[in-house]
Amino acid sequence: MIPRYQRVLFWCLLGCILFMFLFLLRGCEQAREKFANHGDLTPLAAPTPSELANVTLSMANDADVSLTPTSRQIALPEDPGLKARALLENLISLYAQPGSAHPLQSGGAVDDVYLFTPAAASGAQGSRQDSLSQTRGGLTAVINLKGSFADHHPSGVVVETLTVQSMIGTLHATLPEIEQIRFLVDGKPRETLAGHASLLRAYPAVDTANRPPTGDEK
Repeated sequence: MIPRYQRVLFWCLLGCILFMFLFLLRGCEQAREKFANHGDLTPLAAPTPSELANVTLSMANDADVSLTPTSRQIALPEDPGLKARALLENLISLYAQPGSAHPLQSGGAVDDVYLFTPAAASGAQGSRQDSLSQTRGGLTAVINLKGSFADHHPSGVVVETLTVQSMIGTLHATLPEIEQIRFLVDGKPRETLAGHASLLRAYPAVDTANRPPTGDEK
């Protein structure tokens, strides 16, 4: 004869099994109802990777103090701000390569590039007036440089001016909707890049290859 305590234990275990079965069954029903009531079960499309594009970089040469349009094929995102940042990072990376005609330290140079309409850009700069005229409908690009890039940039009128003009010409070639360019360093105004080229003024976005640096950029 089966002892009484074993019969009690058997029925307790059977009750636990039945309870777990009912709990799982209810969970499956709730999950089915949730998916049935979902409006759109279409899978989200995967992010579109950056596509290769032919671009023109304004390459600086310290030896003859020139800026030369150079064609390159690089991956660019669709967003204009991200596109501008990618252009500048590719430009600076070329200057960090051995044998560069405008040698700069390797590493990231640009934190962000912000694009504004003229009215928004003017408000962001406060009441400070600028001699640069703004064409209606154009954009202002604010290049936020990394402090490490500015701190280790070679000092000199020509080399600093070439870097600034190289960035300006590169953005103008691919993003002609940009009409003026300003600079920040670590999100703050900075007087010069490395002691000479001004970072406080607004620069016109032009084809700098046709405007050789004069050295008078302060």
